[in-house]
Amino acid sequence: MNAANSQHVVYRNDYQPPVFWIERVELEFDLDPLKTLVTTRMELRRNANQDSGRLELVGEQLRLQSVSIDGNELKHTDYQLDEDSLTLDDLPDQCTVETKVVISPVTNKALSGLYQTSGNYCTQCEAVGFRRITYFLDRPD
Repeated sequence: MNAANSQHVVYRNDYQPPVFWIERVELEFDLDPLKTLVTTRMELRRNANQDSGRLELVGEQLRLQSVSIDGNELKHTDYQLDEDSLTLDDLPDQCTVETKVVISPVTNKALSGLYQTSGNYCTQCEAVGFRRITYFLDRPD
């Protein structure tokens, strides 16, 4: 079974509103074909219509360097990280989350997210390619 066949199907009627609204996003790129550093700052506001305090951000082929909440760097024990997601618990109702990740545009052959082809940097983020650039909600709805 290849990766394309093992992807979980999510139907539009299965979606729930996000726990946090992302009010503003700032991205900073330090481009390098093999080791691009992406710094992301997201200003979040809790969705008052959601009960959960857990923020789950999706990501693919990212190497997490750090996570900060309102300028305070978190320890590894302050968040959950797995192959496809970064999960933060007990966030305040409004905060700024900053992540730093390393990606490799030249080895990204999915033609999704940030990739390099013929020496050119390219992006393709629709509908869920943003998760190959940084941890994000990255929902097709």
